[in-house]
Amino acid sequence: MASTACFIIVSRNDIPIYEAEVGTALKKEEAVQQHQFILHAALDIVQDIAWTTSAMFLKAIDRFNDLVVSVYVTAGHTRLMLLHDSRNEDGIKSFFQEVHELYIKILLNPLYLPGSRITSSHFDTKVRALARKYL
Repeated sequence: MASTACFIIVSRNDIPIYEAEVGTALKKEEAVQQHQFILHAALDIVQDIAWTTSAMFLKAIDRFNDLVVSVYVTAGHTRLMLLHDSRNEDGIKSFFQEVHELYIKILLNPLYLPGSRITSSHFDTKVRALARKYL
């Protein structure tokens, strides 16, 4: 079964620092742009919910047709956002937790400027492997 998934990391200043289409479904250019639009539209909802709860994993915060937006907010208010069509909540939570660990390792790199785009091919490969494993 082909799955649709788009993953994005948004900095505390609402700047996307990492984006990846991680699903197994065939991708069209229009679909990629639509996925980005849906995720960016959900940022306002994330902002409202993040200040009302102490939970990091916000689960499904928004829906569009058969797609669901799930969000994980770090302690530094960086948002890890996933647009998906799966119902595997435990797998999504595990995916977010492991990507958060990878993100912390990127932040610990003295050559990385916090808030700048993540261009590491190693990070990209690991995120895609985690997506295949959990999503």
